[in-house]
Amino acid sequence: MPLPPRPGGIPARAGAVDAAPPAMPAREFQFTATDFDKVRKLIHAHAGISLSPAKQDMVYSRLARRLRACGDRSFADYLRRIETDRGEWETFTNSLTTNLTSFFREAHHFEILAERLRAAGGRRDLTIWCTAASTGEEAYSIAITACEAFSSLNPPVRIIASDIDTQVIAQGRAGVYRDDRIERMAPARVQRFFLKGTGTQAGQVRVRPELQRLIEFKRINLLDTRYALGGPVDFIFCRNVMIYFDKPTQRAILMRFAPLLRPDGLLFAGHSESFLHSADLFRSLGRTVYERNHDVRA
Repeated sequence: MPLPPRPGGIPARAGAVDAAPPAMPAREFQFTATDFDKVRKLIHAHAGISLSPAKQDMVYSRLARRLRACGDRSFADYLRRIETDRGEWETFTNSLTTNLTSFFREAHHFEILAERLRAAGGRRDLTIWCTAASTGEEAYSIAITACEAFSSLNPPVRIIASDIDTQVIAQGRAGVYRDDRIERMAPARVQRFFLKGTGTQAGQVRVRPELQRLIEFKRINLLDTRYALGGPVDFIFCRNVMIYFDKPTQRAILMRFAPLLRPDGLLFAGHSESFLHSADLFRSLGRTVYERNHDVRA
């Protein structure tokens, strides 16, 4: 009797033995459960990031590059290094920080921001804090929104763009991007706010200097007990970063946000984030937009 066909219509041969799956390549460096646990504790204590056990391969991949660069022979050696090497400690943090962003991501938030800016009518300068600015696309989207809302390249806004990763802060401050980053943007908006590269810079764009002047890029760790912002803020963008923190860490950060935000200000969260566990601090307005609870004191 012929053997039944395998999935996909390929018949099995009588007496055939399935080949064993190929062996996984050996890792260049030994990476023990103890090593991974220490990495998890260090990055959580320093940056608030909670790494699940499923992130072990990601951690190995990113930090193995640093072991090679530093000439360390084991993760234990490398982890001892960062205890005393401040520069490598910063690189360690940068390596484990995920930076995914784009221009006008979750576009409805910028529509809401524009409405609020127009309603303010330029009565005073407004402060907007972009708390996880990454390579700057979100901060420049905020700046473009402000320029359009006030029909001016010099709108009455001050934008603070912060991140814990110093490398992406430098990229954001430079304001240079591949032109495919803006391919979905309306041509009129591109023409108004970007300069296209030529010659050796072909295929790149730079944001206009007027936008850069609206933004102050700086390093801020959201776990800091105080934020160097220089006063209350009108809008806080904290999108797609809280998902990396556990609930107690989220709560601690929101407790620091609340007194910073003006009573009529807004907090914008990511589409997969919810702050319902801190309803005493922030009240949901829907569409992942929150306002400060009126009972919270500045």
